[in-house]
Amino acid sequence: MVSSNAKTGSILRNLLGGSVGNALEWYDFAVYGYFAPIIGANFFPSEDKLASLISAFSVFAVGYLIRPLGGIFFGVIGDRLGRKKALQISVMVMAIFTTLLGVLPTHAQIGVTASFLLIVIRLVQGFSVGGEFIGSISYITEVAPANKRGFFGSWATFSTIGGVMLGSGIAALLHNVLSEAALHSYGWRIPFLLGILLGIFGLWLRTGIEESPEFMQIKARGGVKKNPLMEVFKHHPKAILHIMCLVMLFGSGFYLLFVWWPTYLSKIVHPPIPHAFGINTISMLIMMALIPLAGMLGDRIGLKKLLVWALGGFIVLTWPLFYWVDQATFMGALAVQLIFAAMMATVQGIVPALMSYMFPAKTRFTGLGIGYNLSLALFGGTAPLICTWLIQKTNDIMTPAYYLIAMAIVSFLAALSLAKQE
Repeated sequence: MVSSNAKTGSILRNLLGGSVGNALEWYDFAVYGYFAPIIGANFFPSEDKLASLISAFSVFAVGYLIRPLGGIFFGVIGDRLGRKKALQISVMVMAIFTTLLGVLPTHAQIGVTASFLLIVIRLVQGFSVGGEFIGSISYITEVAPANKRGFFGSWATFSTIGGVMLGSGIAALLHNVLSEAALHSYGWRIPFLLGILLGIFGLWLRTGIEESPEFMQIKARGGVKKNPLMEVFKHHPKAILHIMCLVMLFGSGFYLLFVWWPTYLSKIVHPPIPHAFGINTISMLIMMALIPLAGMLGDRIGLKKLLVWALGGFIVLTWPLFYWVDQATFMGALAVQLIFAAMMATVQGIVPALMSYMFPAKTRFTGLGIGYNLSLALFGGTAPLICTWLIQKTNDIMTPAYYLIAMAIVSFLAALSLAKQE
Protein backbone atom coordinates (compact mmCIF):
# COMPACT_ATOMS: atom_id res chain seq x y z
CA MET A 1 0.00 0.00 0.00
CA VAL A 2 1.37 3.41 -1.02
CA SER A 3 1.84 5.86 1.88
CA SER A 4 0.13 9.26 1.81
CA ASN A 5 3.54 10.97 1.86
CA ALA A 6 4.67 8.99 -1.17
CA LYS A 7 1.41 9.77 -2.99
CA THR A 8 1.72 13.48 -2.16
CA GLY A 9 5.34 13.48 -3.34
CA SER A 10 4.32 11.84 -6.60
CA ILE A 11 1.58 14.42 -7.23
CA LEU A 12 3.94 17.31 -6.49
CA ARG A 13 6.63 15.84 -8.74
CA ASN A 14 4.17 15.48 -11.60
CA LEU A 15 2.88 19.02 -11.02
CA LEU A 16 6.44 20.36 -11.13
CA GLY A 17 7.35 18.43 -14.26
CA GLY A 18 4.19 19.45 -16.07
CA SER A 19 4.49 23.11 -15.17
CA VAL A 20 8.21 23.91 -15.00
CA GLY A 21 8.85 22.61 -18.51
CA ASN A 22 6.02 24.88 -19.60
CA ALA A 23 7.81 27.84 -17.98
CA LEU A 24 11.06 27.07 -19.78
CA GLU A 25 9.36 26.82 -23.15
CA TRP A 26 7.45 30.06 -22.70
CA TYR A 27 10.61 31.86 -21.69
CA ASP A 28 12.07 30.84 -25.04
CA PHE A 29 9.04 32.06 -26.94
CA ALA A 30 8.46 35.32 -25.07
CA VAL A 31 11.94 36.85 -25.13
CA TYR A 32 11.39 37.60 -28.81
CA GLY A 33 8.62 40.01 -27.86
CA TYR A 34 10.84 41.85 -25.39
CA PHE A 35 13.65 42.29 -27.94
CA ALA A 36 11.33 42.99 -30.90
CA PRO A 37 12.54 46.60 -31.42
CA ILE A 38 16.17 45.45 -31.65
CA ILE A 39 15.30 42.39 -33.75
CA GLY A 40 13.31 44.64 -36.08
CA ALA A 41 16.33 46.90 -36.58
CA ASN A 42 18.67 43.92 -37.18
CA PHE A 43 16.46 41.87 -39.49
CA PHE A 44 14.08 44.44 -41.03
CA PRO A 45 16.12 47.66 -41.27
CA SER A 46 14.08 50.75 -42.18
CA GLU A 47 14.34 54.50 -41.76
CA ASP A 48 10.83 54.39 -40.26
CA LYS A 49 11.32 52.86 -36.81
CA LEU A 50 7.61 52.15 -36.40
CA ALA A 51 7.55 50.29 -39.73
CA SER A 52 10.54 48.22 -38.60
CA LEU A 53 8.75 47.47 -35.33
CA ILE A 54 5.63 46.39 -37.22
CA SER A 55 7.77 43.98 -39.29
CA ALA A 56 9.24 42.49 -36.11
CA PHE A 57 5.80 42.03 -34.53
CA SER A 58 4.55 40.54 -37.81
CA VAL A 59 7.09 37.76 -37.34
CA PHE A 60 5.96 37.50 -33.70
CA ALA A 61 2.42 36.97 -35.03
CA VAL A 62 3.62 34.38 -37.56
CA GLY A 63 4.69 32.17 -34.67
CA TYR A 64 1.07 32.18 -33.54
CA LEU A 65 -0.53 31.58 -36.91
CA ILE A 66 1.03 28.12 -37.08
CA ARG A 67 0.09 27.24 -33.50
CA PRO A 68 -3.17 25.49 -34.46
CA LEU A 69 -1.18 23.03 -36.57
CA GLY A 70 1.14 22.43 -33.63
CA GLY A 71 -1.88 22.00 -31.39
CA ILE A 72 -3.30 19.36 -33.73
CA PHE A 73 0.05 17.56 -34.10
CA PHE A 74 0.87 17.40 -30.40
CA GLY A 75 -2.79 16.93 -29.49
CA VAL A 76 -2.98 13.76 -31.55
CA ILE A 77 0.29 12.54 -30.00
CA GLY A 78 -1.03 13.35 -26.52
CA ASP A 79 -4.37 11.60 -27.06
CA ARG A 80 -2.83 8.55 -28.79
CA LEU A 81 0.62 8.07 -27.21
CA GLY A 82 0.23 9.94 -23.93
CA ARG A 83 0.59 13.40 -22.45
CA LYS A 84 4.14 12.73 -21.25
CA LYS A 85 5.50 11.90 -24.71
CA ALA A 86 3.98 15.02 -26.28
CA LEU A 87 5.38 17.29 -23.57
CA GLN A 88 8.88 15.85 -23.91
CA ILE A 89 8.98 16.39 -27.67
CA SER A 90 7.64 19.96 -27.51
CA VAL A 91 10.22 21.23 -25.02
CA MET A 92 13.09 19.63 -26.95
CA VAL A 93 12.05 21.19 -30.28
CA MET A 94 11.68 24.63 -28.72
CA ALA A 95 15.14 24.52 -27.10
CA ILE A 96 16.89 23.61 -30.35
CA PHE A 97 15.31 26.34 -32.46
CA THR A 98 15.58 29.04 -29.82
CA THR A 99 19.32 28.39 -29.70
CA LEU A 100 19.47 28.63 -33.50
CA LEU A 101 17.83 32.05 -33.30
CA GLY A 102 20.63 33.13 -30.95
CA VAL A 103 23.30 32.40 -33.59
CA LEU A 104 21.33 33.61 -36.63
CA PRO A 105 23.21 36.08 -38.89
CA THR A 106 21.53 39.48 -39.29
CA HIS A 107 20.32 41.33 -42.38
CA ALA A 108 23.58 43.28 -42.50
CA GLN A 109 25.51 39.98 -42.75
CA ILE A 110 23.50 37.86 -45.19
CA GLY A 111 20.75 40.16 -46.46
CA VAL A 112 17.14 39.10 -46.89
CA THR A 113 18.06 35.46 -46.17
CA ALA A 114 18.34 36.43 -42.51
CA SER A 115 14.73 37.65 -42.49
CA PHE A 116 13.58 34.42 -44.15
CA LEU A 117 15.43 32.21 -41.66
CA LEU A 118 14.03 34.21 -38.76
CA ILE A 119 10.52 33.53 -40.02
CA VAL A 120 11.28 29.78 -40.35
CA ILE A 121 12.58 29.62 -36.78
CA ARG A 122 9.55 31.46 -35.46
CA LEU A 123 7.27 29.07 -37.33
CA VAL A 124 8.89 26.05 -35.68
CA GLN A 125 8.77 27.75 -32.27
CA GLY A 126 5.09 28.51 -32.73
CA PHE A 127 4.45 24.92 -33.83
CA SER A 128 6.09 23.65 -30.66
CA VAL A 129 4.30 26.06 -28.32
CA GLY A 130 1.04 24.99 -29.96
CA GLY A 131 1.29 21.73 -28.05
CA GLU A 132 2.96 22.95 -24.89
CA PHE A 133 0.44 24.97 -22.93
CA ILE A 134 -2.60 22.85 -23.72
CA GLY A 135 -0.54 19.74 -22.99
CA SER A 136 0.41 21.18 -19.64
CA ILE A 137 -3.25 21.96 -18.88
CA SER A 138 -4.38 18.47 -19.88
CA TYR A 139 -1.70 16.78 -17.84
CA ILE A 140 -1.88 18.92 -14.68
CA THR A 141 -5.66 18.92 -14.37
CA GLU A 142 -5.71 15.15 -14.87
CA VAL A 143 -3.26 14.51 -12.02
CA ALA A 144 -5.13 16.96 -9.76
CA PRO A 145 -7.34 15.88 -6.81
CA ALA A 146 -11.03 16.21 -7.76
CA ASN A 147 -11.69 19.23 -5.52
CA LYS A 148 -8.52 21.12 -6.50
CA ARG A 149 -8.75 21.26 -10.26
CA GLY A 150 -8.85 25.06 -10.28
CA PHE A 151 -5.77 25.34 -8.06
CA PHE A 152 -3.77 22.74 -10.02
CA GLY A 153 -4.85 24.15 -13.37
CA SER A 154 -3.68 27.59 -12.27
CA TRP A 155 -0.11 26.27 -12.17
CA ALA A 156 -0.14 25.89 -15.93
CA THR A 157 -0.52 29.65 -16.28
CA PHE A 158 1.61 30.35 -13.20
CA SER A 159 4.50 28.59 -14.91
CA THR A 160 3.80 30.32 -18.20
CA ILE A 161 3.89 33.71 -16.52
CA GLY A 162 7.05 32.59 -14.73
CA GLY A 163 8.74 31.86 -18.05
CA VAL A 164 7.62 35.15 -19.57
CA MET A 165 8.64 36.98 -16.39
CA LEU A 166 12.08 35.39 -16.54
CA GLY A 167 12.39 36.76 -20.06
CA SER A 168 11.25 40.16 -18.83
CA GLY A 169 13.76 40.08 -15.98
CA ILE A 170 16.65 39.17 -18.28
CA ALA A 171 15.56 41.89 -20.72
CA ALA A 172 15.54 44.43 -17.87
CA LEU A 173 18.97 43.28 -16.70
CA LEU A 174 20.52 43.47 -20.16
CA HIS A 175 19.00 46.89 -20.85
CA ASN A 176 20.51 48.16 -17.59
CA VAL A 177 24.03 46.69 -17.88
CA LEU A 178 24.65 46.96 -21.63
CA SER A 179 24.82 50.02 -23.81
CA GLU A 180 22.37 50.49 -26.67
CA ALA A 181 25.13 49.66 -29.13
CA ALA A 182 26.05 46.46 -27.29
CA LEU A 183 22.40 45.35 -27.18
CA HIS A 184 22.05 45.81 -30.93
CA SER A 185 25.38 44.12 -31.62
CA TYR A 186 25.31 40.98 -29.45
CA GLY A 187 23.29 41.53 -26.27
CA TRP A 188 19.95 40.53 -27.82
CA ARG A 189 21.40 37.06 -28.57
CA ILE A 190 22.12 36.15 -24.94
CA PRO A 191 18.57 35.16 -23.87
CA PHE A 192 18.18 32.93 -26.92
CA LEU A 193 21.52 31.18 -26.40
CA LEU A 194 20.36 30.19 -22.92
CA GLY A 195 17.66 28.15 -24.62
CA ILE A 196 19.73 24.98 -24.92
CA LEU A 197 20.47 24.89 -21.18
CA LEU A 198 16.86 25.52 -20.29
CA GLY A 199 15.71 22.87 -22.74
CA ILE A 200 18.00 20.21 -21.26
CA PHE A 201 16.69 20.99 -17.79
CA GLY A 202 13.07 20.85 -18.95
CA LEU A 203 13.57 17.52 -20.74
CA TRP A 204 15.23 16.06 -17.64
CA LEU A 205 12.26 17.10 -15.52
CA ARG A 206 9.75 15.56 -17.89
CA THR A 207 11.60 12.28 -18.16
CA GLY A 208 10.82 11.68 -14.49
CA ILE A 209 7.07 12.36 -14.46
CA GLU A 210 4.37 9.69 -14.52
CA GLU A 211 1.79 9.38 -17.26
CA SER A 212 -1.63 10.92 -16.63
CA PRO A 213 -3.87 8.45 -14.72
CA GLU A 214 -6.87 9.41 -16.87
CA PHE A 215 -4.95 8.56 -20.05
CA MET A 216 -3.75 5.28 -18.52
CA GLN A 217 -7.34 4.33 -17.67
CA ILE A 218 -8.50 5.11 -21.21
CA LYS A 219 -5.62 3.05 -22.59
CA ALA A 220 -6.38 0.13 -20.26
CA ARG A 221 -10.01 0.09 -21.43
CA GLY A 222 -8.95 0.20 -25.08
CA GLY A 223 -10.60 3.60 -25.46
CA VAL A 224 -7.73 5.44 -27.16
CA LYS A 225 -9.05 6.94 -30.39
CA LYS A 226 -7.17 6.19 -33.58
CA ASN A 227 -8.20 9.55 -35.02
CA PRO A 228 -8.89 12.00 -32.18
CA LEU A 229 -8.89 14.89 -34.64
CA MET A 230 -11.88 13.50 -36.52
CA GLU A 231 -13.56 12.67 -33.23
CA VAL A 232 -13.28 16.27 -32.05
CA PHE A 233 -14.61 17.83 -35.26
CA LYS A 234 -17.45 15.31 -35.45
CA HIS A 235 -18.70 15.45 -31.86
CA HIS A 236 -17.39 18.70 -30.32
CA PRO A 237 -17.43 21.57 -32.89
CA LYS A 238 -19.42 23.85 -30.56
CA ALA A 239 -16.89 23.31 -27.77
CA ILE A 240 -14.10 24.45 -30.12
CA LEU A 241 -15.93 27.69 -30.90
CA HIS A 242 -16.82 28.19 -27.24
CA ILE A 243 -13.18 27.90 -26.14
CA MET A 244 -12.07 30.28 -28.88
CA CYS A 245 -14.40 32.95 -27.52
CA LEU A 246 -13.63 32.18 -23.88
CA VAL A 247 -9.87 32.73 -24.26
CA MET A 248 -9.92 35.87 -26.45
CA LEU A 249 -9.14 38.16 -23.52
CA PHE A 250 -6.97 35.48 -21.89
CA GLY A 251 -4.59 35.65 -24.87
CA SER A 252 -4.89 39.13 -26.34
CA GLY A 253 -4.92 40.80 -22.92
CA PHE A 254 -1.82 39.03 -21.75
CA TYR A 255 0.23 39.81 -24.84
CA LEU A 256 -0.88 43.42 -24.91
CA LEU A 257 -0.34 44.11 -21.21
CA PHE A 258 2.74 42.01 -20.39
CA VAL A 259 4.69 41.39 -23.61
CA TRP A 260 3.92 44.41 -25.80
CA TRP A 261 3.45 46.78 -22.85
CA PRO A 262 7.14 47.70 -22.33
CA THR A 263 7.30 48.71 -26.00
CA TYR A 264 4.14 50.77 -25.57
CA LEU A 265 5.54 52.58 -22.53
CA SER A 266 9.03 53.19 -23.93
CA LYS A 267 8.41 53.67 -27.68
CA ILE A 268 4.84 54.93 -28.09
CA VAL A 269 3.82 56.92 -24.99
CA HIS A 270 5.33 60.43 -24.97
CA PRO A 271 7.38 61.30 -23.14
CA PRO A 272 8.65 57.70 -22.78
CA ILE A 273 8.14 56.19 -19.34
CA PRO A 274 11.47 55.14 -17.76
CA HIS A 275 12.20 51.62 -16.50
CA ALA A 276 9.41 50.07 -18.55
CA PHE A 277 10.89 46.57 -18.26
CA GLY A 278 11.26 47.01 -14.50
CA ILE A 279 7.58 47.98 -14.21
CA ASN A 280 6.66 44.95 -16.29
CA THR A 281 8.73 42.57 -14.17
CA ILE A 282 7.28 43.87 -10.88
CA SER A 283 3.73 43.57 -12.21
CA MET A 284 4.31 40.04 -13.44
CA LEU A 285 5.69 39.01 -10.06
CA ILE A 286 2.49 40.24 -8.42
CA MET A 287 0.39 38.49 -11.05
CA MET A 288 2.26 35.22 -10.52
CA ALA A 289 1.63 35.35 -6.79
CA LEU A 290 -2.09 35.95 -7.34
CA ILE A 291 -2.72 33.24 -9.96
CA PRO A 292 -2.69 30.20 -7.59
CA LEU A 293 -4.79 32.18 -5.10
CA ALA A 294 -7.34 32.77 -7.87
CA GLY A 295 -7.41 29.03 -8.59
CA MET A 296 -7.97 28.26 -4.91
CA LEU A 297 -10.70 30.87 -4.65
CA GLY A 298 -12.37 29.51 -7.77
CA ASP A 299 -12.45 26.01 -6.26
CA ARG A 300 -14.19 27.48 -3.21
CA ILE A 301 -16.76 29.93 -4.62
CA GLY A 302 -17.09 28.72 -8.22
CA LEU A 303 -14.79 28.98 -11.23
CA LYS A 304 -17.43 30.45 -13.54
CA LYS A 305 -18.58 33.10 -11.07
CA LEU A 306 -15.06 34.38 -10.41
CA LEU A 307 -14.20 34.51 -14.10
CA VAL A 308 -17.33 36.51 -14.94
CA TRP A 309 -16.44 39.14 -12.33
CA ALA A 310 -12.86 39.44 -13.60
CA LEU A 311 -13.91 39.86 -17.24
CA GLY A 312 -16.48 42.45 -16.18
CA GLY A 313 -13.66 44.36 -14.51
CA PHE A 314 -11.76 44.53 -17.80
CA ILE A 315 -14.81 45.89 -19.62
CA VAL A 316 -15.35 48.66 -17.07
CA LEU A 317 -11.78 49.64 -16.15
CA THR A 318 -9.65 49.28 -19.30
CA TRP A 319 -10.36 52.72 -20.83
CA PRO A 320 -9.73 54.71 -17.61
CA LEU A 321 -6.55 52.76 -16.93
CA PHE A 322 -5.18 53.42 -20.43
CA TYR A 323 -6.05 57.10 -20.04
CA TRP A 324 -4.14 57.16 -16.76
CA VAL A 325 -1.00 55.53 -18.12
CA ASP A 326 -1.00 57.87 -21.12
CA GLN A 327 -0.33 60.76 -18.72
CA ALA A 328 3.26 59.46 -18.85
CA THR A 329 4.40 59.14 -15.24
CA PHE A 330 6.35 56.28 -13.72
CA MET A 331 4.12 55.85 -10.66
CA GLY A 332 0.97 56.08 -12.77
CA ALA A 333 2.23 53.41 -15.16
CA LEU A 334 3.20 51.14 -12.27
CA ALA A 335 -0.20 51.54 -10.57
CA VAL A 336 -2.05 50.85 -13.82
CA GLN A 337 -0.13 47.71 -14.61
CA LEU A 338 -0.56 46.40 -11.05
CA ILE A 339 -4.34 46.78 -11.39
CA PHE A 340 -4.25 45.01 -14.74
CA ALA A 341 -2.06 42.31 -13.14
CA ALA A 342 -4.66 41.61 -10.44
CA MET A 343 -7.49 41.27 -12.98
CA MET A 344 -5.42 39.22 -15.40
CA ALA A 345 -4.25 36.91 -12.58
CA THR A 346 -7.87 36.01 -11.92
CA VAL A 347 -8.52 35.22 -15.59
CA GLN A 348 -5.27 33.28 -15.95
CA GLY A 349 -5.89 31.32 -12.76
CA ILE A 350 -9.43 30.22 -13.63
CA VAL A 351 -9.52 29.53 -17.38
CA PRO A 352 -7.28 26.38 -17.53
CA ALA A 353 -9.54 24.32 -15.26
CA LEU A 354 -12.66 25.54 -17.06
CA MET A 355 -11.20 24.53 -20.43
CA SER A 356 -10.35 21.05 -19.17
CA TYR A 357 -14.03 20.42 -18.38
CA MET A 358 -15.09 21.20 -21.95
CA PHE A 359 -13.72 18.03 -23.58
CA PRO A 360 -13.70 14.36 -22.46
CA ALA A 361 -10.28 12.98 -21.56
CA LYS A 362 -10.05 10.79 -24.67
CA THR A 363 -9.96 13.88 -26.94
CA ARG A 364 -9.04 16.61 -24.45
CA PHE A 365 -5.51 17.28 -25.71
CA THR A 366 -6.62 17.56 -29.34
CA GLY A 367 -9.75 19.57 -28.58
CA LEU A 368 -7.91 22.11 -26.46
CA GLY A 369 -5.10 22.23 -29.01
CA ILE A 370 -7.50 23.28 -31.76
CA GLY A 371 -9.80 25.70 -29.91
CA TYR A 372 -7.23 27.43 -27.74
CA ASN A 373 -4.59 27.79 -30.45
CA LEU A 374 -7.01 29.04 -33.11
CA SER A 375 -8.06 31.83 -30.77
CA LEU A 376 -4.48 32.66 -29.79
CA ALA A 377 -3.41 32.66 -33.45
CA LEU A 378 -6.20 35.03 -34.50
CA PHE A 379 -6.46 37.29 -31.47
CA GLY A 380 -3.48 36.69 -29.15
CA GLY A 381 -0.22 36.73 -31.06
CA THR A 382 -1.60 39.27 -33.52
CA ALA A 383 -2.60 41.74 -30.78
CA PRO A 384 0.77 43.61 -30.61
CA LEU A 385 0.84 43.89 -34.40
CA ILE A 386 -2.78 45.06 -34.67
CA CYS A 387 -2.46 47.63 -31.90
CA THR A 388 0.83 49.01 -33.26
CA TRP A 389 -0.81 49.28 -36.69
CA LEU A 390 -3.93 50.94 -35.25
CA ILE A 391 -1.81 53.56 -33.52
CA GLN A 392 0.13 54.22 -36.72
CA LYS A 393 -3.05 54.60 -38.81
CA THR A 394 -5.14 56.61 -36.33
CA ASN A 395 -2.40 58.47 -34.47
CA ASP A 396 -4.43 57.66 -31.35
CA ILE A 397 -2.56 55.82 -28.58
CA MET A 398 -5.89 54.90 -26.93
CA THR A 399 -6.89 52.49 -29.70
CA PRO A 400 -5.40 49.44 -27.88
CA ALA A 401 -7.89 50.08 -25.06
CA TYR A 402 -10.82 49.75 -27.47
CA TYR A 403 -9.37 46.52 -28.86
CA LEU A 404 -8.92 45.08 -25.38
CA ILE A 405 -12.48 45.98 -24.35
CA ALA A 406 -13.87 44.25 -27.45
CA MET A 407 -11.99 41.05 -26.57
CA ALA A 408 -13.23 41.26 -22.98
CA ILE A 409 -16.87 41.55 -24.06
CA VAL A 410 -16.66 38.39 -26.21
CA SER A 411 -14.98 36.41 -23.42
CA PHE A 412 -17.52 37.74 -20.88
CA LEU A 413 -20.42 36.43 -22.97
CA ALA A 414 -18.67 33.08 -23.44
CA ALA A 415 -18.10 32.79 -19.67
CA LEU A 416 -21.76 33.51 -18.97
CA SER A 417 -22.79 30.66 -21.28
CA LEU A 418 -20.60 28.04 -19.58
CA ALA A 419 -22.53 25.06 -18.23
CA LYS A 420 -23.11 24.89 -14.49
CA GLN A 421 -20.76 21.93 -13.98
CA GLU A 422 -18.00 23.95 -15.62
